[in-house]
Amino acid sequence: MRILHVVPTYIPAYRYGGPIYSVHGLCRALVLLGHEVSVFTTNVDGDNDSDVPLGQPVDIDGVKVWYFPSKRLRRLYWSPPMKRALENQIPDFDILHLHSIFLWPTWAVARSARRIGKLYIIAPRGMLVKDLIERKSRYTKNLWIGLIERRNLEHAAAIHVTTDNEMKEAQKFGFRLPPVFIVPNGINAEEMRRPPQCIAPMIDNIIQKKPFLLFLGRINWKKGLDRLISALAYIPDIPLVIAGNDEENYRQEIEALAISHGVSERIIFTGPVYGDDKTALLQNALLLVLPSYSENFGNVVLEAMAVGCPVVVTPEVGVADLVQTSGAGLVVNGAPETLGKGIQHMSSNLRELKKMGERGMQTVEEHFTWRSIGVQTVEMYRRIIARA
Repeated sequence: MRILHVVPTYIPAYRYGGPIYSVHGLCRALVLLGHEVSVFTTNVDGDNDSDVPLGQPVDIDGVKVWYFPSKRLRRLYWSPPMKRALENQIPDFDILHLHSIFLWPTWAVARSARRIGKLYIIAPRGMLVKDLIERKSRYTKNLWIGLIERRNLEHAAAIHVTTDNEMKEAQKFGFRLPPVFIVPNGINAEEMRRPPQCIAPMIDNIIQKKPFLLFLGRINWKKGLDRLISALAYIPDIPLVIAGNDEENYRQEIEALAISHGVSERIIFTGPVYGDDKTALLQNALLLVLPSYSENFGNVVLEAMAVGCPVVVTPEVGVADLVQTSGAGLVVNGAPETLGKGIQHMSSNLRELKKMGERGMQTVEEHFTWRSIGVQTVEMYRRIIARA
């Protein structure tokens, strides 16, 4: 099968978080299953551009990645060279898999695909959440939905979501959606469990002084850091490590909140972490905490489970049901007192923490290897093609 994935950003633009890892993990798994996989993306990396060849295939783990420049309207990832390449190459693929909404690449591919009768799938990647749209960019995104996105979604061959939570959020809009398939993200557990070889001095110093709580992800209002900072007042003594990039200058607000609650001295900001530094933090944290207001999946939760780190998540995190049913951690309301007391109770029971870690590792091994996710994805493609 010849498959094209279209995503606004890709390796090495790791600043954009989960989708970078999950889309490449899926593409690599499909290649290992014997399929020919291409990716169309841009070279956008924040205010800069990734140092990659443009307009030609770059081999990354067997995946043919095509990077295109975006000179103007970069927030929408507008790229005329990508449009020209799409028009030439779309007919050659059996199916198109689009990862994003509200952005130009999805619109361009969906429109071209409809024109020639090519099947396409849309994966909203957590962007189709009514409450979040109402809270931020309400008028702009509602206008985009009315003019563009509704048609893209309703005329897709299928919608790909990663959790039941994400499916329910998509259904709130009242669109006439095509079949919705739930295929979760996966993880390379073996890579996560390898002993880190090269750790930055700052990370090594944190590890030597454990225990510590860990938040790992973008420093963004959606991630619920305000809940976690306020909850620290109910968790005496244990420091909190916040590891992630701050694209929206939200850290200042978090620091002010920490001062007002008298917990600023217990918070350590590391900036973004990758590779061995990220692995070392996950392998040594007492708990990973993800108190998001909305999270379509939560890749970092799987990463923590893979190395035996217990997790605390709020019900709004996509994998909350998985955490609950597997016994790999705690699902708790995001109200600061409730969240803080839940973390404190878990932290005081080391024996139970160890059991949670073991259950998390077993769950990942049984259900979330990339090979397993690749097989589920191929089955989704085949059902879509057969139905069409």
